[in-house]
Amino acid sequence: KMDPAGWCDIGDVLRQLHLSQSDLEEVVRRNNKRRLELSGGRIRASQGHGMETLPVTREALEASWAVVNADDHIWHGTSLASAQGIALQGIQSLKRTHVHMARSLQSHVGKRAGVQVMLEVSPVRLRAQGIDVYASPNGVILTRCVPPDCIVGIRCLSKKAQAAGPALHALFGLTSASS
Repeated sequence: KMDPAGWCDIGDVLRQLHLSQSDLEEVVRRNNKRRLELSGGRIRASQGHGMETLPVTREALEASWAVVNADDHIWHGTSLASAQGIALQGIQSLKRTHVHMARSLQSHVGKRAGVQVMLEVSPVRLRAQGIDVYASPNGVILTRCVPPDCIVGIRCLSKKAQAAGPALHALFGLTSASS
């Protein structure tokens, strides 16, 4: 049984997955994004929970994460096609509890594979709109949503995104100097 912050009893997980304690510890240790957490006989994914199928709540997850008060910009990786919709509606968590972001362009956590565009987000603007910013234990930066006016820059990574860069910047109301 999972609690509202995503924690499960290790014994239940071992029985369900037919694993030994050492096998489970090896899985946790080898995860290159350090997504899984072990604590006091419990285990959970640090973030990435779905709202539809799990009994987690945003409030319980947020209470288990660190609040981010730093003003350094954070980054959200996305596809070119999604970036166009984000310019109009912002970044939404969709079926997840929170939007995932990274502390830097070089970060290995908080970014999806195959990213074409990195969106630069201002935590100052998020907080000014009453939107809290959190960090999970493995360093992923999380928030419930990112309104379009909190996106302050764009980095076009793929050739296709670079070709669309001027139009994309215009769509976000940004100068191309921000990329």
